[in-house]
Amino acid sequence: MTEPTLSFVPCADAQGGHRMAYWQWGDANSPQVVLCVHGLSRQGRDFDALAQAIVARAGGHVRVVCPDVVGRGRSDWLRDPNGYQVPLYAADMVALLMQLHGHAPIERFDYVGTSMGGLIGLILAGHHELPLPVPVHRLVLNDVGPAIDAGALQRIGLYLGKVGRFASLQEASDAMWAISQTFGPHTPAQWLALSQHMVAPAAQRTADGAAKLSVDAPADGPLVLHYDPAIAVPFRAITAEIAAQGEAVMWSLYDAITAPTLLTRGAQSDLLSPDTAHAMTQRGPRAQRVEFEGVGHAPTFVAPAQSAAVTSFLFDT
Repeated sequence: MTEPTLSFVPCADAQGGHRMAYWQWGDANSPQVVLCVHGLSRQGRDFDALAQAIVARAGGHVRVVCPDVVGRGRSDWLRDPNGYQVPLYAADMVALLMQLHGHAPIERFDYVGTSMGGLIGLILAGHHELPLPVPVHRLVLNDVGPAIDAGALQRIGLYLGKVGRFASLQEASDAMWAISQTFGPHTPAQWLALSQHMVAPAAQRTADGAAKLSVDAPADGPLVLHYDPAIAVPFRAITAEIAAQGEAVMWSLYDAITAPTLLTRGAQSDLLSPDTAHAMTQRGPRAQRVEFEGVGHAPTFVAPAQSAAVTSFLFDT
């Protein structure tokens, strides 16, 4: 399979609900599901290379599911931007898992989360009262932990919500590379492949900027980034007090995790400090730790050594 299938799941919110898109690789009827969830301003096609590596390692006998978190990619935009927060995202993942389970029963559930996706994973793995079809079997946290460096949040805040307009995919790719070099070395072809799903034709956005892509609009013309600029609203509302409270909650969730856990980290990450990474190996699930030299925040799993670290953890341990 060289291209994933696209599906949608209805999700609840206080304004009447929304749809979340998800991309699926492998065997849609497999009892083993690997859920891969992206970072703050990214989308599910970030995991194309990793998903294909997982499917190959499993001999095709696995479902790899990569959602576009609400407000990103092909998913709806929320009517109330204050909903763009991790608890709602986690509830959406529960709805997705129940839909997948209804299609074909899930017997094993593994989770891979990058940055924001990792925080969502802390809830799914650490909150044991959630109505999951089965508990998390293996957990991969990619360059994130319960404590997040304030300097990295400030850096992200400089560009988050500024979607811009681009005359071509190459122009958009170059602009994204200028703020994403912490992802580490990528060939021009690799970066272009990562970039192509990060943009959408400006003409396809609805006139009021709400909810979703307008499928009747032309697909040519200027490009904009794929996400709702309003995802920046709750992000910019974070205060030191809110951050401290959130950190305490996330540590309590981390300490409650019983699933074997792999922590992957860019050796030059400015979001996950060495001290936090070390603490994660000493408490809670006592995560295995793998670092990638020449990479900051966050590893993309495009490099074979990075994807191999994940597939080995999922299938060889």
